[in-house]
Amino acid sequence: MSDAKKINPMLKMALELGPVIVFFAAYLKLREETFLIGGTPYDGFIVVTAGFIPLMMLSTGILWKLTGHLSKMQIATLVLVVLFGGLSVWLNDDRFFKMKPTMIYLLFGGALGVGLLRGQSYLKYVMEEMLPLQQEGWMILTRRLTGFFILLAVLNEVIWRTQSTDTWVYFKTFGLSAAIFVFFMTQGSIFQKYALEEKRD
Repeated sequence: MSDAKKINPMLKMALELGPVIVFFAAYLKLREETFLIGGTPYDGFIVVTAGFIPLMMLSTGILWKLTGHLSKMQIATLVLVVLFGGLSVWLNDDRFFKMKPTMIYLLFGGALGVGLLRGQSYLKYVMEEMLPLQQEGWMILTRRLTGFFILLAVLNEVIWRTQSTDTWVYFKTFGLSAAIFVFFMTQGSIFQKYALEEKRD
């Protein structure tokens, strides 16, 4: 049972996606620029990353203030943004921030995998209110999502290590989100077959 307060869905979406959209727009504007800060040159990607970190902290803080709740996924994402984004800015090395999605998906996939080894679906505890399913349905969906997260982690590594920064930014902003959307859209058979019928008085 969740104690989260309900807020306007559009506001919730703006707080969750806003920082990513701002990051993308700022990167397009500043990607060719170099900034001399404290005698050290920083390219546009690093400067945009430095701005993304407090923006992500602010939007997550507002979301927590309005709802009184943050999911474990939101907390883990924020921690990794601060950690890997901070390393990129501190060391002036964009590789750390590019590795962040890899770490996020390995963390989520690993956590779900541990649950599966214990015969449990940790995904159920996160999404049960949104998707009421029978236990077997949760286990199938969790197995598929675990593999999917591992695949995304590998894909992110391949993209950032072999492609340009521009390609990676487009992939991170649109490709990853589209992949997750498509994944859940293709799980319709599970939702239909294992959906729990609403109890009627």
